[in-house]
Amino acid sequence: MADISGRIRKLLPTRRRLIQLYAALLYNAHLRGFISGNIYTGPAKALCVPGLNCYSCPGATGACPLGALQNALASSGNRFPFYVFGILLLYGLILGRTVCGFLCPFGLIQELLHKIPTPKIRKNRFTRILSWFKYVILAVFVFCIPLWYAVKSLPLPAFCKYICPAGTLEGAVALLANPANADTFSMLGLLFTRKFVLLMLILLLCVFLYRAFCRFLCPLGAIYSLFSRLALTGVRVEPARCTDCGRCVSHCQMDIRRVGDHECIHCGECLDVCPEKAISFKAGRITLHSPEIPQAAPGRKRHVEAAVWICAIVLLAASLWLVNRDKPGSGTDLTAADMSTVSVDESIPVGWEKGMRAPDFTVPVYGSDTPFTLSSCLGQCTVINFWATWCGPCCEELPYFDDIYRRAGDRISIIAVHSSLVTDDVGAFLARYDFALPFALDTDGSVIASFGGSTMLPQTVVVDASGVIVYNAVGSMSAEKLEALLTEAGAELPAE
Repeated sequence: MADISGRIRKLLPTRRRLIQLYAALLYNAHLRGFISGNIYTGPAKALCVPGLNCYSCPGATGACPLGALQNALASSGNRFPFYVFGILLLYGLILGRTVCGFLCPFGLIQELLHKIPTPKIRKNRFTRILSWFKYVILAVFVFCIPLWYAVKSLPLPAFCKYICPAGTLEGAVALLANPANADTFSMLGLLFTRKFVLLMLILLLCVFLYRAFCRFLCPLGAIYSLFSRLALTGVRVEPARCTDCGRCVSHCQMDIRRVGDHECIHCGECLDVCPEKAISFKAGRITLHSPEIPQAAPGRKRHVEAAVWICAIVLLAASLWLVNRDKPGSGTDLTAADMSTVSVDESIPVGWEKGMRAPDFTVPVYGSDTPFTLSSCLGQCTVINFWATWCGPCCEELPYFDDIYRRAGDRISIIAVHSSLVTDDVGAFLARYDFALPFALDTDGSVIASFGGSTMLPQTVVVDASGVIVYNAVGSMSAEKLEALLTEAGAELPAE
């Protein structure tokens, strides 16, 4: 009977595993996103979660600190990104690499993959050397490349764009797997193929090597490792009791040289293997867990644990309600306003698909007191470009729209509508360029939603003179394709 209960106990998740699962669910509490295929854009998205969790995951309720850092550096200009650095400093000083051991969803994925029964590669001198490579990734892809492109006024979050497996898995794959985003497959190119292959290689490597990405490639872990001696929370060794037997180091699957160093993720797996009971998990001077904690008062201990889990459940329930509730006035409004300025065919239904009448909208224009209203443009062809400063392809194609706007004059209406996800740096971004093109702001995301879009950018919509949509698609636009679409819509473009 004791043998059976022991086997059952081994199958049950440990407390650390429960915390990892809880953190993953809390980070991705926007369950409606997995159903609708849309990304949560509410107020909680302005906050950074501690672990690596892609901003573009349909369930993500907060921002990834690594992605936020790159975007802040890429669009910093003359401003220092105090907020992002402050958040990382706060997490680093309080938690350090405890985040990696307890609060990182991608760390959980790596550990679950490693449980697949296969021959394992144990740590060795080569893996210890390779563990320094994540600092190279941090320096080059998180700092140097974004800053270099920031000088050129072109935001480029290099790690997110070229490497991040969490972004590929949680963001791209999760969104593409939803039938609602089937049209976005046309956007996929060589870059996605490379990132997908890299993701598969990393996941495969994690089956044979414990936390391969975490150990060798993760720049967020590299940042938190800088706080290994300063972090308030983590495992601690009592020097007076330690006999330097080395069992803790040999038992650990990370490339540590001693408990609590920069490679330690403070998972606490070493606590029970120390014969001298010299290792404990502490927060400052408070001992959170130790093999020597007396078991004489199990009732009080159970009461404390129950209170902690009740608070955690309440927090999770509140998060689920806040990010999944129906918001008044949100969602896709396909009811057009009165387009009485020009005679339109009322038999054509309003919608966002090709051949339907475009839904009317009004948006504020940067540098102008007069808003842009689609219904006022009836009688001439109109181009709507949905873009964002943090979207590299968006920024690359803006000059094409600006050139058409300068050449066409009053013959064509063109408006570039910025995404509601990130808006603080739009004015500073536009100040670096001499665009004649009018720019507007989709304040609550309702405009792009009314055209069937979400957070996939860039998106271009072409509306003919009668207000009917002749083109509406997500994907990069070339100058030749834009001219061809306008010609098809009946617009007359002067020669260059």
